[in-house]
Amino acid sequence: MHSADLNSFNKGKNLFGYSAYLSIDKAITHAFGLNLQYDLGETNQGLSKINEGSTANSVGAKTKYQTISLIGDINLSNLLRKIDSDLPFRWALHGYAGFGTIAYKTYRQDEGSTSAPLITDKDFSMKSLFGQAGAGLKFKVNRRIDIEGRVMYIITGDDSFDGGGNYLGNADLGYNGYDSPINSRDNQTSDNYFNATLGISLKLGKHQSHLMWHDPLQEMYYKLDVLDNKNVDVEVCKKGDADNDGICDDWDRQLDTPVGARVDGAGVALDTDLDGVIDLHDKCVTVPGPVENQGCPVNPITPPVK
Repeated sequence: MHSADLNSFNKGKNLFGYSAYLSIDKAITHAFGLNLQYDLGETNQGLSKINEGSTANSVGAKTKYQTISLIGDINLSNLLRKIDSDLPFRWALHGYAGFGTIAYKTYRQDEGSTSAPLITDKDFSMKSLFGQAGAGLKFKVNRRIDIEGRVMYIITGDDSFDGGGNYLGNADLGYNGYDSPINSRDNQTSDNYFNATLGISLKLGKHQSHLMWHDPLQEMYYKLDVLDNKNVDVEVCKKGDADNDGICDDWDRQLDTPVGARVDGAGVALDTDLDGVIDLHDKCVTVPGPVENQGCPVNPITPPVK
């Protein structure tokens, strides 16, 4: 108990309880999931532990509780991971926050008393909602097993969780409900406590990489490595180059180009003046002329004498 009328942390005398939980987790993405969780535990608070049968020198209380909650799970490591890191990772920091319903029974032994009667008895209901938040550090043992240390802070929203309320159904105590002397020690209306656990997660599924441990960039790095190490033999000119004009027969539009002729990108011999005589055989490459005259004009025009 951290913040209540009866706390677990006192001057040189700290009281501890126990806690255990069972959780079914569903990963939605590589960075977010939902957990359905059941908790069972006990807190000890006050100035001394309950010791029934012996006269108490100071007040002490214990609370046995159960909770059912829905918790959001954020994989902070995946969110904050460097995008240029291609190293595999085995540690992950998670953040948690959620809400649920709590049921509990609180026993209190007052100073000078030899018994610890039931003070508060509350069942699961919509009126007993609580919230919690915290963080956990996970270590990946192997494909199936994770180990996690987790610390959660529970906000009960209840002022009688710690045992500060009135003795249940007993009017002989001389006070009622929140008017009890113990319950007036702290004005806040929510008794809050820390819960630290160490647990094991069993990962189910057929995939080699669990989604919460999966880095989407790893696939890209793997594919790049494969491409770097792969010898790609590119086969060109499957049909050859029959006329040796430098244009593969696959897309050569003139498969019998004369030897030595210049060709365009389609493998067709060039005819600059478009007179029907290719440049290889054209004596007047830039002046059109008949084929019979090797591409030159029959009557060349003589420029006038000045």
